Amino acid sequence: MIKNLKKYFLSGLMVFLPIALTIFLFYFAIVKIDGWMSQFFQPYFMKRFGFYFHGLGILLGVYIIILIGFFTTNFIGRRVHRFFEQILLKLPFVRQVYPALKEMAVFLFSQDQLKSFKQVVLVEYPRKGIYSFGFLTKGSSSPKLCQATGKDLCHVFISSSPSPLTGFVILVPKEDVIFTDLTIEETFKFIVSGGVVCAGEGNSEIKPVS
Repeated sequence: MIKNLKKYFLSGLMVFLPIALTIFLFYFAIVKIDGWMSQFFQPYFMKRFGFYFHGLGILLGVYIIILIGFFTTNFIGRRVHRFFEQILLKLPFVRQVYPALKEMAVFLFSQDQLKSFKQVVLVEYPRKGIYSFGFLTKGSSSPKLCQATGKDLCHVFISSSPSPLTGFVILVPKEDVIFTDLTIEETFKFIVSGGVVCAGEGNSEIKPVS
């Protein structure tokens, strides 16, 4: 009886905890951001317009982020952003933290970088008998490289864990590439989790090149 109760409790906890933490963090972020933003905007709005309501700080924050996005997507904005980024990377603590946070933001919000990954593949790397997930970036290498090796080479990006957007590119003969129909997102989860989240547990197929 006690054993069953413990099993049910742990099963319920695994369901309840992620949901509760997600709701709590979302609520906490909104309340904190709104409270922080209101320190700057509430006196101005009360003096200028005679009113201020909770949530206005969030709306203004979203508007500011849109303005930053608009500014940094043009030529001058990109140069200014790159200039300040180089300054940040010279600071002792920031240069260790900033690249990881930037990479996480790119992973969460940028689809452009993911579009360069055409398909999830498996390759025997770093040696025969050991398989690594890779992302096909080009189905066929340059004719010169293919002619020099006598093989039809594929460009495969091998991600490092837990940062899926860092890694290295290897050239693999097409006959040694195992193509899968795994999604890029579920493979990223596998890499970020260090293999805890298992990729390919659904109906995905894995098949060698014919």
